[in-house]
Amino acid sequence: MSALLESMSSGFDALPPALVEAQGLGAPRRSALAAVMADGLPGPRSEAWKYTSLRALSARRFGSANDLAAVDAAALAAIPAPRLVLVNGRFDAALSQLGGLPEGVHLQPLSQALAGDDARAVAVLGRRFDRPDELFARMNGALATDGALLLVAQGVAVPAPVHLVFVGASADGDIAMHLRHLVELRKDASLTLVEHHLGQGEHRHLANHLLHVHLAGGARLVHARLQDESIGATLFARTDAVLASNSEYRRVDLELGAGLSRHELNISLQGEGAAAIAGGMLLADGRRHLDTRLGVQHQARNTRCELPWRGLADQRGRAVFHGGITIHAGADGSDAALSNKNLLLSDSAEIDSQPVLVIHADEVKAAHGATVGRLDETALFYLRSRGIGLAQARSLLIQAFLREPLSVLGDATLADALGALVTQRLDRKELGA
Repeated sequence: MSALLESMSSGFDALPPALVEAQGLGAPRRSALAAVMADGLPGPRSEAWKYTSLRALSARRFGSANDLAAVDAAALAAIPAPRLVLVNGRFDAALSQLGGLPEGVHLQPLSQALAGDDARAVAVLGRRFDRPDELFARMNGALATDGALLLVAQGVAVPAPVHLVFVGASADGDIAMHLRHLVELRKDASLTLVEHHLGQGEHRHLANHLLHVHLAGGARLVHARLQDESIGATLFARTDAVLASNSEYRRVDLELGAGLSRHELNISLQGEGAAAIAGGMLLADGRRHLDTRLGVQHQARNTRCELPWRGLADQRGRAVFHGGITIHAGADGSDAALSNKNLLLSDSAEIDSQPVLVIHADEVKAAHGATVGRLDETALFYLRSRGIGLAQARSLLIQAFLREPLSVLGDATLADALGALVTQRLDRKELGA
C-alpha cells in the first residue's frame, strides 16, 4: 500500500467518532474508504489519468489540521461579504462574514450541518462513487468533515456575490483536507458565486474538494472559480452539476497556482432548454502541472453548451485538457461548441489537449476543436515597431489571448475584476522570455 493511502487510512481512524457516525453516515464512509484501499491509485493505464501521474504523490504522507491556523485578516480584505472562510480545511468563524444575507438564502459550513439535524448533510456525503478512477471522490466521501452548504430559495435573486474562500496556510507538517460542498438553487432563483482557493505562506498541503451544483427549473448561477494556491500545494477538485429545464449555468475557472492541480467538471443537462456556458484558462509556468477534465452530457432536447478554454505553458510547465461532450439519444436540437486554444512559450513545456465529441441524436449542431501554437510573431513585431518593449509586447498578447473565456460570465464588472487578477499573476514572472 502506498504511503499516501496509509496516511489517509490513519486519518480516518483519527476522525472523531461523532463526525464519522453523524447522520448515519458511518457505513457509507467505511465503504468508500474500503473501496479506495482495495483499488489503490489509478496508474497510466487508466484513460482518465494517463497524462497526470500520481507516482510522486503516492510516496507522501499527510496529517490532519488539529488547530486552526492563523491567517492575517488583511490578506482577505479585498474579498467582500458575504463570505465563508475555511483555513486548512476548517471553518474560521472570525474570518467569515455571514451576516446580511437576504431572506431565503442559507449559508453554513458542513461541520455545523453534521452536528445538527440537517438532511442535506446526508444528501451531500451519502453519494456513492463506483469507478476506480474516482479515487479522490471516494476519499472525499470517507474523510470530508467540512465544506460549504449554500441554498437559495425559490424565486430569490441574490443581489451581491457570495464568496467561498479556501485558504491553505503554513503549518507544522503537510496536511490533507477533504471538503464537500453543495450549492442548490430552487426554481427561478439566481446567484453569483465566487470561489477562491488561496495560499498563505509556503506549504505542501493536499486539498480535495467535491462540489455538487443543483439548479432547478429556470434557475441561473454565475460561478467564478479562482485557483491561486501556493506553488507547493496539491489540489484535486471535482464539480458535479445537474441542470433542470431552462436553467443556466455560467462559470469560469482560472487555474493560476498550485504545483499539481486537477479539476473535473461534470455537467448534466437534464432538462429541456438547459444551458451551460463554461470557460477557463490554465497557466502552467515553472514546473506546474495543471489538468482539467470536462464531461458535458446533453440528456434533453434543445440543450446548449459553449466551452471556450485557453491554455498556456512556459518553462517546464504542463497543461492537460480533456473536453468531452456527449449528446444522448433523444436530445435533438442540442447545440454544443468546444474550443481549446493553447500557447506554448517554451521548448521544455508541454500541452496535451483531447477534445471528444460523441453524438447519438439527430438534428443537432456540434463543433469542437483544439490548437497549440506560439505567439504571433507578426503581431509581436507590430507592437515592437510602435515602441513597445519585448516583455510588454509579449504580456499584452498573452493577456489578450487569455481574456476571451471571461466573457462567458455575462458580468462585465466581475470579468474585469478577474482580468485584473490574471494580469497581476502574469506580472509576477516574465513569460516567454
